[in-house]
Amino acid sequence: MSNRNNQANKQAARERLRAERERQAKKDRTRRQLTVGGAIVAVLAIAGGIGVAVANSGDDSSGGSGDAWAKAAKATLVKPANTAGDKGTEVVIGKADAKNTLEVFEDPRCPGCANFEQNVGEQIQKDVKDGKYKASFHVGTFLDGMLKGTGSKDALSALGASLNVGPDAFLKYKEALYSKEYHPEETGPDKFADNSYLLKVADTVPALKGNAAFQKAVKDGTYDRWALEMSDAFNAVKDVTSTPTIKMNGTVLGTDGERGKVAPATLDAFNSMVDKALKS
Repeated sequence: MSNRNNQANKQAARERLRAERERQAKKDRTRRQLTVGGAIVAVLAIAGGIGVAVANSGDDSSGGSGDAWAKAAKATLVKPANTAGDKGTEVVIGKADAKNTLEVFEDPRCPGCANFEQNVGEQIQKDVKDGKYKASFHVGTFLDGMLKGTGSKDALSALGASLNVGPDAFLKYKEALYSKEYHPEETGPDKFADNSYLLKVADTVPALKGNAAFQKAVKDGTYDRWALEMSDAFNAVKDVTSTPTIKMNGTVLGTDGERGKVAPATLDAFNSMVDKALKS
């Protein structure tokens, strides 16, 4: 009896060990798949200049993981100047009599958006100034959910503070955030989650450098709730499946891709698509 019990115990121990090894092997395979998958997404985003997919992104725009963003979801909404709409989520810059509207959909942490802005951003600013079209900006924060962190929301809140200073300050600050010098690597540290970094970038914009009201708004999170509203409005647009996405008068511009139209990554392609859309 004792011998059979010992054998049974040994057999049971071996079975438990085998099961544990299988569970650990499964965990290791999942971890490798996630790591490789994330790397592929990052490489495709940078190489293709299209950012990452919005669909099934796991966006956590309702407050993030930090206490500040949990509080922001319940805070009183403060809308920046130079916005429209009940919640200040309409950001349109340009001459009032401009007949056409270019819509730009981006996420602050998106590498494809950075590539787009570095190649096309100045042209958009010029076209807006010349009255070729108005520019309507839609900013999402879905990458906070995909990459973890709060940098997209923090950068969007700081963009709200710059918009409160003026439309030109907003455009120049956005340009600086997406620049080669300051835009963080997708797989690197979440630099935009650091207010001191956001203020460092702002110091490159004359209208924001040494601007005490702007700096206070960034540090206090004055426009945090507004950033959440902007993110919610972005998520509500059903035909935007990746960033950057651009529309001219409501029609998505770009070449056909796996997840819909891929925004032009070069200046020539952008000008060609815009001019064609304006003539149609």
